[in-house]
Amino acid sequence: MSVLLEVCVDSPLGLNAAIAGGADRIELCSSLAVGGLTPSPGFMALAAKSARPARAMIRPRVGDYVYSEDEIDVMRGDIDTARAAGLAGVVIGASLPNWHLDEKTITRLADHAKGLELTLNRTVDMSPDPLAAVDMVIALGFRSILTSGGSLKAPDGIETIAAMVARAAGRVEILAGSGLNPGNVRMMVEKTRVREVHGSFAAPWPGIDEKLVRFGYIAPDARETSEAAVRQAKAALASL
Repeated sequence: MSVLLEVCVDSPLGLNAAIAGGADRIELCSSLAVGGLTPSPGFMALAAKSARPARAMIRPRVGDYVYSEDEIDVMRGDIDTARAAGLAGVVIGASLPNWHLDEKTITRLADHAKGLELTLNRTVDMSPDPLAAVDMVIALGFRSILTSGGSLKAPDGIETIAAMVARAAGRVEILAGSGLNPGNVRMMVEKTRVREVHGSFAAPWPGIDEKLVRFGYIAPDARETSEAAVRQAKAALASL
């Protein structure tokens, strides 16, 4: 069974490592340490020149996914930027204050992104009923749902992810992500039957300068996409 490996990156260094390691698709972000924010126009343009399809995270700020009209306008503009750069798609989502998915805002964003591939982001994991999202996004023409099965990490949400795969029945891809690594990615596929997996496959940032940490320019536990880890994950999937 062929399984697609998507790698999320937030820097040119990470992008190059993901491609060299064999990633099939890229999720393009900034600030992965806070779950990923919208990448810069320059980063979008760079990724569009690469040999892998890329979908840009569209998330204008840290925090929740309850968006104001001004923030929705920003997101619509960022979708336009992703399209103009030549990216394959965008990753979107929105919530209501009670954490249910905000179907109205998601529909508005999806309509604005017509012609681009769509992934529903992990707002689904904050919602009370991740399964309910499957039917909604199928109706809106989404390609993928990025999910950890409502758990913090995907290995803890296996039962829900498997149920989402069954509910989707091939009409939308369930993209399992969060907490995946070369050692557990094969198990995730075997137990859930997903055909797409997602992760940063990161390693500790090499040689962090203590002065940069002291000035707050980098976290002491900063991580970066590892070419070796991506390659190992790819090999694990190839053996299925």
